[in-house]
Amino acid sequence: MKIKYALIVSLVLIPNLVLAQDNLAQKTQNPISDLISLPFQNNTNFGIGPNSRTQNVLNIQPVIPFSVSENWNLVTRTIAPLISQPDISEESGSTFGLGDINTSLWLSPKDPGKIIWGVGPILSFPTATDDMLGTGKFGLGPTFVVLTISGPWVAGVLLNNIWSVAGKSDRSDVNQMLIQYFINYNLAQGWYLVSAPILTANWKAESGNQWTIPIGAGVGKIFKIGKQPLNASAHAYGNVDKPDLGADWTLRLQIQFVFPHCS
Repeated sequence: MKIKYALIVSLVLIPNLVLAQDNLAQKTQNPISDLISLPFQNNTNFGIGPNSRTQNVLNIQPVIPFSVSENWNLVTRTIAPLISQPDISEESGSTFGLGDINTSLWLSPKDPGKIIWGVGPILSFPTATDDMLGTGKFGLGPTFVVLTISGPWVAGVLLNNIWSVAGKSDRSDVNQMLIQYFINYNLAQGWYLVSAPILTANWKAESGNQWTIPIGAGVGKIFKIGKQPLNASAHAYGNVDKPDLGADWTLRLQIQFVFPHCS
């Protein structure tokens, strides 16, 4: 009888556990879900400049949603980059410190239907600890996210454009765009395949040096340590178009701590 009950419990709980993992994976892949999360995203950029230097950027990017009404959430994401910036004109030497912090604020409906979206401002702050690590400017612009979830697929795009509005007069003005499309295919037991390259355009740069366009993909998994859910992934992206001194390719490693949703 005990064996029979154990078998029944296993048949009930295992599919539910897999379903919970898959649902959590889709929520972590939605930038404007109602989950509180703390991702640590490390991007190592290889082949920079004539001496093929390596840059490392660790983005600490907490995502905190707030319920602002019965129908709307306000989702905040702040990115604080810790940067190791090589001296690209030399074969050695680098500068390490905090870069410019930016914060995105998305107003998003709680029940959006098949098309999930959020819109709001992005703000950039001149918090860099060294001139090499930031723009020296306050920045402001719009940001927008749209995505859909269909079966095992989660696909969408995030974009923003930042213009400088104040700051040091001896620093160049800022006009930069970021586009990140993301395509996720969720597998069993919390595993998933992902492509989420970050395309950027510096509109102040000379023609031919404005765009960085990577292509690539990665793999990730939802799992738990004790009761703490985590999302880990590894990606590789090669730049098919880049500025003259830009990186050849990027290795991205990410670990994301996931917490209960907002009420």
